[in-house]
Amino acid sequence: MSKFTIIHIALAAVLAATGVGLASAQTFPSRAITIVVPFPPGGVTDPVARFVAAKVAENLGQQVLVDNRPGAAGIIGAEFVKRAAPDGYTLFMGHGGTHAINSSLYSKLPYDPVKDFAPITVMVRSTQVLVVHADSTAKTPADLVALSKSKPGGATYASQGIGSGGHLLGEMFRALTGGTFQHVPYKGSAPAVQDLLANRVDLFFDAPITSGPHVRNGKFRALAMASEKRHPLFPTVPTMEELGFPGVVCDMWFALYAPAGTPQPVVRKLNEEFVKVLSQPETIKRFGDQSLDVLWGTPEELAALGAADTARLGKVVRDAGITAD
Repeated sequence: MSKFTIIHIALAAVLAATGVGLASAQTFPSRAITIVVPFPPGGVTDPVARFVAAKVAENLGQQVLVDNRPGAAGIIGAEFVKRAAPDGYTLFMGHGGTHAINSSLYSKLPYDPVKDFAPITVMVRSTQVLVVHADSTAKTPADLVALSKSKPGGATYASQGIGSGGHLLGEMFRALTGGTFQHVPYKGSAPAVQDLLANRVDLFFDAPITSGPHVRNGKFRALAMASEKRHPLFPTVPTMEELGFPGVVCDMWFALYAPAGTPQPVVRKLNEEFVKVLSQPETIKRFGDQSLDVLWGTPEELAALGAADTARLGKVVRDAGITAD
């Protein structure tokens, strides 16, 4: 077989695959789409997925269902979607944990965040706010550092769990300041909030959607935003960098993925439909009222975001010796 024959066969295969992809996109979707959410109902991920799914369904004229498959820091849901048919009908609501942190947190992750998924679009971002109990003597992050060095055993910081945004922020803060901080992990934000309300822990890096109401009712004091800019709901609360603590930033983003191998025309069609809903003023206002920033972009931009946070947050995990094994 000549090299020209081989080239012709390869070219024919590429053209055939492209034709299949285009045909798939032209008829897609012809049945219900399912978005797998790797967390229980409630929280941040589930209501975002359900609202956007309903709007996309209206535009497409097909059902877009949400299937909750919680457990193991998103691993159960991610592994399920990894094994699904790459046809665009089973999608995954991933986030900074499943697609940036877990690869450093687990030595034997049963999926590859890059090789096993096709990025579609980022959807929302939750910033983090540093809060203390209203009765705390700390008025600034610097006060917390001083408290940690004067208190027997150091200051305690709550987190949403091992490897969570709150955990990594606590470690960033400790490493930057040399303070003595003891990690107290919880199973999610809700129990951590309850213990801070009871004044059982000293500080908590948390999402405004869960701690914000207690800031507004005067039970918590917000000391700083662990984000690149101030939050519109807390315009007087400075960022950690403004207060002299650069790099203590960990926005948690949520994004949509398909299984690897999904035809690119189908991926582009999904991107187009979800971006159409995300960019609507109604969507932006709805999630803005819940302290969430609505984002959207290309599959390539989502891939770049995941790669950047995998490198940056992976270093925090490794430097702190954090493991979930």
